[in-house]
Amino acid sequence: STMMISLSQSRIITQPLSKAVRSRHTVATATAATRSKKSRATPLAAPLTLTQQSFQNHATSRAFLVLAASSAATLAAYQAAGDDGDDGNLFWKIARCSARNLGAEPVMLSPKTEPATGILFPRLCNGMSLAGCGVRIKWRFVKVYAVGTYLDPLAMSVVKDDEKELKKALLDPNYPRTIRIVMNRNLSIDKYTSAIIEALEPRMAGQDLESLDEFKKMNPPVDLVQGAEMEMTIRGDTLLYKNAVGGLGQIKSIVFTRALCDVYYGEDAVSPSHLEDVIKGVKSL
Repeated sequence: STMMISLSQSRIITQPLSKAVRSRHTVATATAATRSKKSRATPLAAPLTLTQQSFQNHATSRAFLVLAASSAATLAAYQAAGDDGDDGNLFWKIARCSARNLGAEPVMLSPKTEPATGILFPRLCNGMSLAGCGVRIKWRFVKVYAVGTYLDPLAMSVVKDDEKELKKALLDPNYPRTIRIVMNRNLSIDKYTSAIIEALEPRMAGQDLESLDEFKKMNPPVDLVQGAEMEMTIRGDTLLYKNAVGGLGQIKSIVFTRALCDVYYGEDAVSPSHLEDVIKGVKSL
């Protein structure tokens, strides 16, 4: 079905075209096609018509989302540049116009490679930015998994220039973060959960130990394969956990979340390379 997208104050308004509007738009389109090919700019007020098939095109839909968020000046710059009909370049044309309108060039955030395993970490996860990553090594040479930390740049901005305060903040679960684990080798789920629990229990000083059983139950009895991913998002006394098969769970315990912070950011962190990279990376967030 045909839809009309009207750009007004950076909002997208969609409505079915009436027969009269479709007729007028068809005549206007036919008239415009007969004009000189040298002038390809379209008036700002002219409606943009998309068929259902073209709107489903991923590159085109992304482009129009950017277009809707652009200012009138950005849209005018895009229209003046013309369109060669290549949907694959449409997004980039608008992105370049938008960036230049703001006095900058568009930058794509490439994933970061954990050097010991070669595992890639995206720059963004759960709305937070990658601070650093490292490897968990067992028995001195077995690279079990890669681990990365995602932090809220705004929350960390008040402590990132003071390393002492930064280390305190990393141990404080009230600073939100996501710990992302990616397996570097196959591992039974029992060994994975046992290793996490063994690291947590002595740090919990006998308190809220039932939360350890809750954590174990959140992992289904399916062995982990290379590339399996788990996410642990800490927000104060709440752990939001995504297991390897995409299941979600929650634990509410400040004792648990504080102990988990100590596992990955304390003096005896399970991955020193991860902690070192996080401290370094926070300063450039």
